Amino acid sequence: MRIRLCLTAAMATMLLAQPTHAEEAGFLASMGGKWSGKGSFRVNTSAPAVSVSCSFTAKSSAVSLSLDGNCRGMVLISRSIGVRLKAQGQGYGGTYIGSRTGPAALSGRRHGDVLNLGIRWAKPVNGDRNAEMRVEKLGRNAMRIVTIDKDATTSKSVITAQVDLKRD
Repeated sequence: MRIRLCLTAAMATMLLAQPTHAEEAGFLASMGGKWSGKGSFRVNTSAPAVSVSCSFTAKSSAVSLSLDGNCRGMVLISRSIGVRLKAQGQGYGGTYIGSRTGPAALSGRRHGDVLNLGIRWAKPVNGDRNAEMRVEKLGRNAMRIVTIDKDATTSKSVITAQVDLKRD
């Protein structure tokens, strides 16, 4: 009887701790709209950061989010960027478009207001094909997108891009 009670309590805790489909739908829907902001990008982990201005249009549904936009830095740098995500069970999967190596696979989970995503580059970047991306909702009308990669020489994590966006 005691084992059954413990198992029931453990299962109830696990079920309550997992985000429901409705919570994911609400989270994704809240990210729709037009966004713009500033940040910085690095070509690689040892390059200096370049200041950029970005604008995005985000389209969302109950199970998907797509961000399409452009970031510009200095006079000569301009890059189209896109993120396609779908809720898949308790996680997310999708594609990042904008890397010089080609489309990259995204997969991960949401923890509160942050999507923690692993990036699998199409070709090696900074010595390997793995990096991280965080899409963080900062209140109703702000979000931050951050990519982090490991420096191949030092093995230290380096922020290779960070953009703070506000809803237009």
